Amino acid sequence: MAQKIVVDQEKCIGCGACASTCEGSFEMRDGKAFAVKADVEELTCEKEAESVCPVDAISVI
Repeated sequence: MAQKIVVDQEKCIGCGACASTCEGSFEMRDGKAFAVKADVEELTCEKEAESVCPVDAISVI
């Protein structure tokens, strides 16, 4: 079952912790984090990226 990765752009402060932790799934654009793919079949480091976000802008559901 696919997992959905959501980045709340209103909360994101652009620190880059998610992209550093899970560079294959997150990228920085215009000072904000974006999910490379909104849906992933198999989680690798996405949950870790969710946990390191200092403002809880990432949800893996």
